[in-house]
Amino acid sequence: MAEAKKLKQLSFSLPNKVGLLAQVASVVSEAKVNIEAICTYEMGDKGFFMVVTDNNAKAKKVLAKIGANVEVEDVLVVAVPNKVGQLQNLAKRIAEAGVDIYYAYGSPGAVKTTCLVFKTANDDKALKAINAK
Repeated sequence: MAEAKKLKQLSFSLPNKVGLLAQVASVVSEAKVNIEAICTYEMGDKGFFMVVTDNNAKAKKVLAKIGANVEVEDVLVVAVPNKVGQLQNLAKRIAEAGVDIYYAYGSPGAVKTTCLVFKTANDDKALKAINAK
């Protein structure tokens, strides 16, 4: 089982328009920042983003230039093999620890891994449960 770690996630919204994801990806890429995990969706007239990067300070600075009010919060990140049952195993460990999962999303990592991101009611307790041997 892979080890979970606490990382910072950037959360923000911008007015929704065609090409918004391309714009966000472009400004982050031009700043030489790698997006390691992303969740984005549209709701009404807003585009919402949750991203984990390799340089949050730089990403936050360039996102502010396009009007994003970026919030930073702790999340749990786990790189797991990309195979059946990995999400089930992690979700079960967190549930057995009595911790509510607020949301989860995944992004592909290296060829055979997936990066799973969790926001929970108690990240410290969930982290301990995931990393228990």
